[in-house]
Amino acid sequence: MNDTLSNVIHALAAHGLQTMGHCAITPADALPLDQGALILVGPDEPRFWGIFSHSDFYADGAAHPLDRWSQATLDALAARFGGHAVYPFGGPPYFPFQSWAIRTGRAWASPIGFLVHDRAGLFASYRGALAVPWDMPPDTPGVKPCDACADTPCKTACPVGAFNKGYDVPICKGWLNSPQGTDCMTQGCAARRACPVGQGLRLPPQAAFHMGAFL
Repeated sequence: MNDTLSNVIHALAAHGLQTMGHCAITPADALPLDQGALILVGPDEPRFWGIFSHSDFYADGAAHPLDRWSQATLDALAARFGGHAVYPFGGPPYFPFQSWAIRTGRAWASPIGFLVHDRAGLFASYRGALAVPWDMPPDTPGVKPCDACADTPCKTACPVGAFNKGYDVPICKGWLNSPQGTDCMTQGCAARRACPVGQGLRLPPQAAFHMGAFL
């Protein structure tokens, strides 16, 4: 493994974060750097939640605590490694995180349309990315979980069939706002939980935080 990437991985781990894959930067990405590497960053669950939930950002009562924590954390790491941090929030315009994730070779479109990651499954989450000024060899391609998942439980797990034809957001939110939606609100999206990859990694308090933010 590239020595500098190993240093990034170690630094991220101290904050409950992990690399979700990396790819080469191209001029078309419209990043602060036009060459080098882009390292996608996501939660290292379940460790992540204990670290974030004990932060001042989580406790201060201000809006968007996770986005603010992510930006403070990754801005500091980017400066440490001589790069720049970019985020999936704060737009428009928005950076194409889904396209970048697919370019790493470790994430794909799932049967329900959400990204599925080789380690995080349908709980793939990207808190930001580090654009660094050094080149790295291509990431090791992952194995798409769906290739070994003949039953596609994610397509049938939703109790109101929100994924029967694309993703019906109003039906989903209507269910979450009803008394019957308590399980999804406290444990996380039933379709995401049905993915055999990454099951049990997202703690219920984190799931509830995520679902509350979604609503």
